[in-house]
Amino acid sequence: MRKFFQMNYILFDGNHRGNLLPLTYTKPVADLRVGILTIREKWEKMLSTITSTLTEDYLQKKYPLVEKDENIMINASFLPTESLVSRVVNLKENQAICIDENIVVYFSKSARIEVDFKGFEKINLHENTIQIKQTWDIFKNNGEAIKADFKLLTKGRKSAPIPEAVHCMNKDQIFLEENVSIEIGVLNASNGPIYLGKNTEVMEGSMIRGPFGMGEYSVVKMGSKIYGSTSLGPKSKVGGEVNNVVLSGYCSKGHEGYLGNAVLGEWCNLGADTNNSNLKNNYSEVKMWNYEAERFVKTGLQFCGLIMGDHSKSAINSMFNTGTVIGVSCNIYGGNFQRNFVPSFSWGGSAGFKTYQIDKAKETSELVVNRKNENFAQEDQDILDHVFELSKKYRK
Repeated sequence: MRKFFQMNYILFDGNHRGNLLPLTYTKPVADLRVGILTIREKWEKMLSTITSTLTEDYLQKKYPLVEKDENIMINASFLPTESLVSRVVNLKENQAICIDENIVVYFSKSARIEVDFKGFEKINLHENTIQIKQTWDIFKNNGEAIKADFKLLTKGRKSAPIPEAVHCMNKDQIFLEENVSIEIGVLNASNGPIYLGKNTEVMEGSMIRGPFGMGEYSVVKMGSKIYGSTSLGPKSKVGGEVNNVVLSGYCSKGHEGYLGNAVLGEWCNLGADTNNSNLKNNYSEVKMWNYEAERFVKTGLQFCGLIMGDHSKSAINSMFNTGTVIGVSCNIYGGNFQRNFVPSFSWGGSAGFKTYQIDKAKETSELVVNRKNENFAQEDQDILDHVFELSKKYRK
C-alpha cells in the first residue's frame, strides 16, 4: 500500500546535457532559465515542494542529491505543464510517463537513470510539451515559456498600481510586483505579457514589448528598446536594443549596442557598443558549435545570435558574428568579428587568444559576484577549476 507522505522529486540532466554546453558546464539542466523562471523554479512552484538534482559528480556538491525510499525522477529538459504535473503527482510504483516515446518521468526506488523499464506501465501523454534539447531552444521557446510563467505567477493576484505616466497597451497582461520603479515609458503587451518582478526599475524613456519578464532587482536602463521574447534573470541590467534574449541572471548589458536571438549565462558583462549579428547576409540557415558533436551543426534557424557561458565578458566595441558560442570565463576584446567558437578560459580576440589562467579568472569572478552582494563560495570555485580542466582540449 502506498505511503502517504510528501514524495521526493529529483530532476536529472538527461541525455541532452552535452548539447546544452557551455551553459551546463556550471549548472544542471534544471537551473537553466527559460521564460521568467528557471526550469527548477517552474517544477517546484507547480509541485508545491522543493526538488533535488542528479547531475555530474563535480556539480553535486553545490546541487546535492536527496534520495529516499521512493523517488519521482523527472527529466529536467522538459518544461512542466498542468496536465503533465497532474500525472506526476499521481504516479505509482512501476509507472512511467512518456511523451513522443520519450520517458519523461518515472517512479524509482533509487536515484538512477540507467533503468530497465521492462515491466513498467507507460503512460503516454499526448501534448505539445517544450523540451530544451539545444542551447538555441532557450531563446526559440522563450516567448511561450514567458506566457506560461506569467500565468503561473499571477494567477488569482492583482498587479501593483501602474503610474499614469506609463503608456500601456493591453494592460490586463501587465503585472507589477511590489516596489517596482517606473515613471515614464511604454509597456506594450499586445503580443504577450509583461512581468516586472520585485524591486525592479525601468528607467525613463524605455519601450518594452512583450512577452517580457524581469527578475528581482533587475534594471532596464534609460531609453532602452526591448523586443519580445526577452527575459532578465535577477540582478541584471539591460540597455540599448535587445530582441529575443535571455539574460540568465546577474548579467550586465547596460549600454548601447544590439543583442538578438541570444542567451547569456550568469555573471556575464557586455561592454559598451557590443553588437551581435543574428542573421547572415545571404539569409541562409545558421550553424552553431555543438560540444557533443564537436563540430558546427545546423540549427534549423535563420535568426540565431550568441550563446555565452557563465562569467564571460566582452570589451567595448566587440562584434560577435551570427551563431557564435563563447565558453565559460572568457575575456573578449579587439576589433573585427570574433571567432564563431571561443573555448572556455580564453583571453583575447580576433587577433588571437591565450589561456585565461584559472587563478586570475577566479579572482575576477569573486570581485564580480561580491559586487552584486552574492557569495562566491568554495563550491563555485571548485566548479570553475573542473571546467578549466574539462575545456583544456579546446584551447590550442
